[in-house]
Amino acid sequence: MALALVAGGRAEVSALHAELPRWGLVVWTAGNVSARVRCAEQIGTDLMVIKPSGVSYDDLSPERMVVCDLQGRKIVDGTPERLTPSSDTAAHAYVYAHMDRVGGVVHTHSTYATAWAARREPIPCVLTMMADEFGGEIPVGPVAVIGDDSIGRGIVEVLDGHRSPAVLMANHGPFTIGADARQAVKAAVMCEEVARTVQIAREGQDGGKNVQALDPSLVDGLYDRYQNVYGQH
Repeated sequence: MALALVAGGRAEVSALHAELPRWGLVVWTAGNVSARVRCAEQIGTDLMVIKPSGVSYDDLSPERMVVCDLQGRKIVDGTPERLTPSSDTAAHAYVYAHMDRVGGVVHTHSTYATAWAARREPIPCVLTMMADEFGGEIPVGPVAVIGDDSIGRGIVEVLDGHRSPAVLMANHGPFTIGADARQAVKAAVMCEEVARTVQIAREGQDGGKNVQALDPSLVDGLYDRYQNVYGQH
């Protein structure tokens, strides 16, 4: 069963990486998608599948996806030995290890969301779309070192108990989470869309003076409707 789950995870993560350039969220080899593989028959042995480091999006395939444990260590499972996991692996692994509800993590350097991160400024909830998707503002996380679990610690610190599935890591860029990898990709797409829209609104003729945050009670109602009523169930 575990082997089948891993194979399915590799196929899914490989396919979802195509969504990042499709929506204009990455350039060159930047960015990554990962998915948790829940190994239910062995409690505490969940794995994760993630993009290999520095490999072009055009060259990705299920066979090239790297499987790791939740300490970020590569599992020898048929992946070419020369392929190492993404430089963000430790961050993704930390999130999975400390937020059991998370089944997918995405990182991009999408232009508008990263510009807000560069300013260390949260994106205010001024759109009903934001209330629906994020339940409020998109928060900012701390400056963190790339390559170890510092970024993961920052993500967990900000998003644990927060309704937003996105965080803007200061001077770095957005990270998003979801119940599965597809939901995390959706959050990354929507994060960039609202970052762009709110930025354009702030550059209007009045200098953004009329860009007002939504009333919290309205945000709560919109979020509840979208999360629990909207769509097919």
